[in-house]
Amino acid sequence: MEAQMGAPEFWDNNERAQKHIAKLNILKRSVLPVVEFQKKLGDVDVMIELIDTASEGEKETYALELDQQVAGMVEELDRIEIGAFLTGQFDRNNAILSIQSGAGGTESNDWADMLFRMYSRWADRRGFSVEVQDVQAGDQAGISKATMLIKGENAYGYAKAERGVHRLVRISPFDSNQRRHTSFCAIDVIAEINDEIKIDIPEDELRIDVYRSSGKGGQGVNTTDSAVRITHIPTGTVVVCQNERSQLKNKASAMSILKARLYEKRMDEQRSEMERFYGEKGEIGWGSQIRSYVLQPYQMVKDLRTGVNTSDTQGVLDGDLDRFVTGWLRAGCPRHRNKDIQIEE
Repeated sequence: MEAQMGAPEFWDNNERAQKHIAKLNILKRSVLPVVEFQKKLGDVDVMIELIDTASEGEKETYALELDQQVAGMVEELDRIEIGAFLTGQFDRNNAILSIQSGAGGTESNDWADMLFRMYSRWADRRGFSVEVQDVQAGDQAGISKATMLIKGENAYGYAKAERGVHRLVRISPFDSNQRRHTSFCAIDVIAEINDEIKIDIPEDELRIDVYRSSGKGGQGVNTTDSAVRITHIPTGTVVVCQNERSQLKNKASAMSILKARLYEKRMDEQRSEMERFYGEKGEIGWGSQIRSYVLQPYQMVKDLRTGVNTSDTQGVLDGDLDRFVTGWLRAGCPRHRNKDIQIEE
């Protein structure tokens, strides 16, 4: 591929050239860390030979250096291993993450707001950027629903581990009697699809409504009919976008999300196994949660799928989610078991 870039006609088609370079860079990021690791393994072999032939005084020095080098390689191998799990069709794409409050009323709305903050901070920790597409405020506190676009390489590959119902147990800040409450929220994650995936939606299947934005965004957003709601009539899928001042930009973003949702739905319908994305979430309530966040009477966050747990509840709520994400990837997710299924266009 590098040799092809040296051809005189390579830049005749700029769009094709840019795609070629992007693909090459992706391959390099996948292959070069393994090549570099293999070189370090060779250095370790040399170091072991030195220890075997060294004098007694030198052996301790060489052994200490070897221990330090191997310790760093273990962490590096961990990163390479996790990267090897991200082989799904859309794992490298951006992720569209949606939060929906469930059973619990005001409590769940506040819990949804906490999750919104948690995922924003997690994305920042991983070097991803976040674009808020829609936020709907709760009746008294928090939010009832939110959609964010997480942008970065492998954003979907990592974020898909969070799909499911999340349960919070705590002493309610809204209860004057200081009783313990349980709240639920559902997290949905779909991949942002690119232009190579063609989704044609007839105009007569869409209902498009515009209205005044109700969220944050400045005076210009809140005083014009810039918010857009698109309903796909046959499936009942509804997408809202109100983060831009321009109605046209909001419509374009909403259409992009709608196409991604419809494509995801089509993929679900064509999978041979019954472990579908939407079916995995189930009801937003008891018996369907994937993770529990217990703040009272003890401190514990536990993933019910993998058994990964920690007592550092504050760290998790501040975005330290990688132990759960990587634990789920290592455990073998349904996406990897279905990765050989081809979607027919």
